[in-house]
Amino acid sequence: MVNFEEAAELAKNFSKKPTDSEFLEFYGLFKQATVGDVNIDKPGILDLKKKAMYEAWSSNKGLSKEAAKEAYVKVYEKYAPKYA
Repeated sequence: MVNFEEAAELAKNFSKKPTDSEFLEFYGLFKQATVGDVNIDKPGILDLKKKAMYEAWSSNKGLSKEAAKEAYVKVYEKYAPKYA
């Protein structure tokens, strides 16, 4: 089993690009694992990409950094066969 840091590095180097929803799953857990609860202002309604990223991060609010790291590794292991 890989650890969080290894999974984050390996996910950056996937040979194929994950779908937007899969990317947001990774992004939200990564931010929660490395920063903690969302600490930025919500983007404007017209900035759809940043708004989606904010919401992906915000959806993990309250999750400890350790729990977010474990969840990230599980998401990596779920998608690695498809994209690695």
